[in-house]
Amino acid sequence: MNRPDRSARRLLGKSDPLDAQAAARAVLSGRARARAKSGDGPVHSARMYKLAKDSAVKARTQAINQLKAVLVIADPALREHMSSLGNAELFRTCADLGPPDGGGDEETVAQATHMTLRMLAEHIEQFTARINDLNQRLTRLVEHHAPQLLVPVGIGPDSVVILLITMGDNPDGSTPRRPLLPLCGVSPIECSSGRRRTRRLNCGGDRQANAALHRIVFTRLRHDPRAQAYYERRTQEGKTRREIIRCLKRYAAREVFNLVRPVARTLAL
Repeated sequence: MNRPDRSARRLLGKSDPLDAQAAARAVLSGRARARAKSGDGPVHSARMYKLAKDSAVKARTQAINQLKAVLVIADPALREHMSSLGNAELFRTCADLGPPDGGGDEETVAQATHMTLRMLAEHIEQFTARINDLNQRLTRLVEHHAPQLLVPVGIGPDSVVILLITMGDNPDGSTPRRPLLPLCGVSPIECSSGRRRTRRLNCGGDRQANAALHRIVFTRLRHDPRAQAYYERRTQEGKTRREIIRCLKRYAAREVFNLVRPVARTLAL
């Protein structure tokens, strides 16, 4: 089912019988055309891996911020020694920290600082290993089930996974290309009035999918001659940079959808 009509809910109220009646009317009238995403295909597996990866990335970022916050209030000598190190070397150095010199049996601030830095660095290494393992699993899954999506310029495994999750395991092959654009938040919305013909930006849709398309477009603008030629041509026509990027995002979304549809039919068979 699609989301219930808000105006009808405001007029009639909210209850389970009213929601059931509104759902039945939407189905009978043909307004409800949404298809439930199946949960038994490779995309659902990618969704589970992506969930675990996002959680690990968030936890690692929190641990990195905590480690650097501890260094800010640490002993000046230790802080100066660590300030010139890059992140990778910093984490290794903190993981190898031992008890400070001159520390006896009594718990001191230096001992607590060293132990905290060592524990946080170990957490960072554990989360990094977990993220790398999940990245490898996602890459293998994409290479096995949708390798054709990695052929176009600018599309990597991370972007493929996000776009596949947005479309689901069972994208309808009979659905035209345009309904994918609102899912990614790249479809223009009419806001014309009278003689004024204009469109506004779509702020809805899956923002992660929108960000994936944004990364694809900027990668193509750096490395793809076709995208660069298109950008130059549209610039000469008077289009702004934002308008050109939005057009390229729509082209990228259509390209991905056309590459996914044959695979969806094969998996269904």
